[in-house]
Amino acid sequence: MNKEVSFFNFSINRILTKEQSILDQARIRLLYYGFGIVAVAVAGLFISVYFQHQVLLTVTAGILFVCIAFLFKYLTYRPHCREISHALIILASLINLNNVFIALQKVDIVTVQVMLLVILFSFYMLGQRWGLFYSLLNVIPVLVFLVLSNYGSYFIPIPPETVDQPTIIISIFANFIIIIYIHSHFYGAFFKNIKALEETGERQKILNEELEFAKDKAEKSSQIKSEFLATMSHEIRTPLNAVIGMSNLMIMANPRPDQKENLNVLKLSANNLLAVVNDVLDFNKITSGKVVFEKVKFNMNDLLQNVCGAEMLKAEQKGLSFMIKVDPSLNDKRFIGDPTRIGQVLFNLVSNAIKFTGEGSVWVKVYGHENRNNTNTVTFVIKDTGIGIEKANLDSIFEPFTQESITSTRQYGGTGMGLAIVKRLLELQNSQMYVSSKIGEGSEFSFSLELGVSAETGSEQLLQGTDSLSHLRLLIAEDNPVNVLLMKKLLARWGIIPTIAENGERAIEMVQFGDFDIILMDLQMPVMNGFDAAIEIRKQPDAKKAAIPIIALTAAALNDIKEQVLNAGMNDYVSKPFKPEELMEKIQSLVAAVH
Repeated sequence: MNKEVSFFNFSINRILTKEQSILDQARIRLLYYGFGIVAVAVAGLFISVYFQHQVLLTVTAGILFVCIAFLFKYLTYRPHCREISHALIILASLINLNNVFIALQKVDIVTVQVMLLVILFSFYMLGQRWGLFYSLLNVIPVLVFLVLSNYGSYFIPIPPETVDQPTIIISIFANFIIIIYIHSHFYGAFFKNIKALEETGERQKILNEELEFAKDKAEKSSQIKSEFLATMSHEIRTPLNAVIGMSNLMIMANPRPDQKENLNVLKLSANNLLAVVNDVLDFNKITSGKVVFEKVKFNMNDLLQNVCGAEMLKAEQKGLSFMIKVDPSLNDKRFIGDPTRIGQVLFNLVSNAIKFTGEGSVWVKVYGHENRNNTNTVTFVIKDTGIGIEKANLDSIFEPFTQESITSTRQYGGTGMGLAIVKRLLELQNSQMYVSSKIGEGSEFSFSLELGVSAETGSEQLLQGTDSLSHLRLLIAEDNPVNVLLMKKLLARWGIIPTIAENGERAIEMVQFGDFDIILMDLQMPVMNGFDAAIEIRKQPDAKKAAIPIIALTAAALNDIKEQVLNAGMNDYVSKPFKPEELMEKIQSLVAAVH
């Protein structure tokens, strides 16, 4: 209803709104113009019966005229068409039954017309349920009257009134006009409604086609984005692999103090660049729903040392106190979970704590609580005495590409994606981050994870010494000469002298004519890529050669890279730049499984 309608309104345009359906608008119009027709007819009847001195009919016509005037005014002020329709039908029913049982004491054509009017009006205005109710309410009493009259059983002590022929003609004519008007009005409304539905269907069809086109375009755009990120990742990570790898080798070669300092700066810069690349790729993977969490055994102390070891050095360089406190009950337990993703969360939080703390301390605390079914709830708390976070910004810091302020971005650097990744990784593990912070006093981030507990103890070692690798016959399929040099130098430290194949086709030939314990396979090579080479090796007629363990070495970052590697028949993969200890662990594990 239009809120601007006043009590003195008489315009139909003010009571029609865009929010009303076509049928509701038709019902309001029917009432509005129908009241005019009925008012003229009732006025004519009133004059006719008045001059005939029919008192009961005159009073009835007068009451009817007043009621119609009142309902018309109510309609133009509050267009509640259902309430008004109920009132009109009840009024018409009472008057019709009054004429049948009291005033006229007979059923004539006018009575039948009024019954038809009530039936039509009730169905059109109020629907099937009320239409049926009001139809029976009018028909049944009239049928009862006809039966009683037929057997001479109906009698009241009031003599019936009679009307002349002109009055009957006026009534019949008015009733026919109203019946024709109702049919004509609703036929037009129904036809308009059907036409509107057809137009809506056509528009819906067009919208569906546009939506399908937009969906296809979005999917292609997403695919192009993923392929672009994968390509850029490969092109960036390949030289980074060489930079970081060579830095590691040179640092392990006992350089002079001044050289070691320069190498550490070089390695730190390369790692920072790698962190930026990894943030973008990880966020893309998470938002694409491609993250799969591993369930492997790990020791909590080892995980914390691996994550916090390098960060301790950063803290010491800034003059910060760095403390790790682990619940003693966790020391001898081997947990089952995804240490890589847990480490990623911890690394981001610890790195941020050190980055945004100018002086004071950084604490990492880990608590455990035993649950049923061999699980522990492990709570991690990272606290600092840094710059703090405004209360109004506590939610926004978890949004991608966001830091608390532009000043923070310029002063401390970073992509602003670390906490967004942390939040989504925790949500995917049914956990959430809790933050408390005060400006100038510091911040505290905490979260809890439910982890399985293995029957093994922390003292059981999964890795053997590096001496066990010296006897391995290892084939490297790699076309990049820098990466080949890096791998040779790294493997030489483990006592391994590898064989080199410059492409996938050459690797297949070497497998056919040589004996190898394991293959390190680059995925993107000329002539034949690593995927096709692995598939062909698995087809070798010699069962032993067909089962050689293959580790994919890739700088690509496609979301489904692991699935592609496994589908090609390879056993595992290591992303470049890789950690030497990670590669060593996977080599040992796969070789031990074969032998």
